[in-house]
Amino acid sequence: MELRPLGRSGLQVSRLALGTMTWGRDTDADDAASQLTDFVEAGGNLLDTADVYADGESERVIGKLLHGVVAREDVVLATKAVGRGRASSRRRDASRGHLLRALDASLDRLGVEYVDLWQLHAWDDATPLEETLAALDAAVASGKTRYVGISNYTGWQTAKAATWQLAVPGRAPLISTQVEYSLLQRGIEREVVPAAADLGLGLLPWSPLGRGVLTGKYRTGRPADSRAASPNFSGFVEPYLDDDANGVVNAVHAAADGLGVAPLVVALAWVRDRPGVVAPIVGARTAGQLRGSLEAESLVLPDEIRTALDDVSMPAIGYPEREAT
Repeated sequence: MELRPLGRSGLQVSRLALGTMTWGRDTDADDAASQLTDFVEAGGNLLDTADVYADGESERVIGKLLHGVVAREDVVLATKAVGRGRASSRRRDASRGHLLRALDASLDRLGVEYVDLWQLHAWDDATPLEETLAALDAAVASGKTRYVGISNYTGWQTAKAATWQLAVPGRAPLISTQVEYSLLQRGIEREVVPAAADLGLGLLPWSPLGRGVLTGKYRTGRPADSRAASPNFSGFVEPYLDDDANGVVNAVHAAADGLGVAPLVVALAWVRDRPGVVAPIVGARTAGQLRGSLEAESLVLPDEIRTALDDVSMPAIGYPEREAT
């Protein structure tokens, strides 16, 4: 698998990342082991988790896999902090105290001395940004993380945080931003993408398959084993089950039929090669699903298909992002 630099850094990551949000809850340890083995054997190295995934169980599963299934040095290990409490009552806390305690707890669950990338999972209005970012500096200085990034920040939040870190020598620069990005969600193109490009942050798209909708599994209903039928994820999928999304899904299927590949391969290849994107994060529930995603590595979309997909999914962009002429 091709490697790409993550932002303006020397960190090289595979151009497809493995997400683990379901590990420890919907994905058991054996299936997680199969996924990680297949991913590493395919040349993948970026493994992404968070302290709130399955209330910490995702990190615990990974910790066990790094002590027997794959070698620690074979993965670029990324985790996140800011969330507090169970998913049903989660609130944001980006205070220095919470963040540094959360990092120590993540390292303990993962069974490692450091992570390669530590990310702020969300913006916190209640904490001064300089306090939050000072925690990143402390984490890098302590050796508990090698690099730092952000997640789910708006354009102005991205620019403010990254500029603050670049303003004084010795601060830990932000090298990445993890944001939702797919043919069904292109909102980041308005301000986040330009801000990230200007300030040297690589894009790590989450939910590159449009929360699973771009696979086409919902074209004729809601399969009983799908996220849309799950009490944990039905509200997550619902926004993309409308007529506008159906038009994009149909275009993806037409392209896939013409190329002789699965729709998810087309959707992944499209977002993987968007400007600024480093590695889409694929969160597969089963090893079989992951193997389907890995097939995208060999696909380069023809220009005419890429243009057609761009057109059918084009987001509304106007003033002030695009000035009137």
